[in-house]
Amino acid sequence: MYSLEPKSVLKIYCDTTDKKDSIALWEYVLESSKEHNLAGATVYKAVAGLGEHKQIHTFELVSLSNTMPIVIEIIDSKDKIESFLESVVSNLKDVFVTLDTTNKVVVKEQ
Repeated sequence: MYSLEPKSVLKIYCDTTDKKDSIALWEYVLESSKEHNLAGATVYKAVAGLGEHKQIHTFELVSLSNTMPIVIEIIDSKDKIESFLESVVSNLKDVFVTLDTTNKVVVKEQ
């Protein structure tokens, strides 16, 4: 037997050049997730992307500065995600976020 436990998924869409003070934004968000004791956080670096300014970004070895899309995905209860978002939102300038629901599978021993 199993049950589904509702959780929330926060996704933050930014790029490799976004910063919070002198550190990468993704690193700041990851550290903040840890400080808020959130269930999980993952940073995904894209292979390529098309941004809001309609410029295609890809990794090129010949370029010294590659702006690549990043997605930060964080999962926990809705209350904890909303509290976390409230504490970091002032540092999320010019990024997009989504907040969706998902489920955690909880297997019950028989």
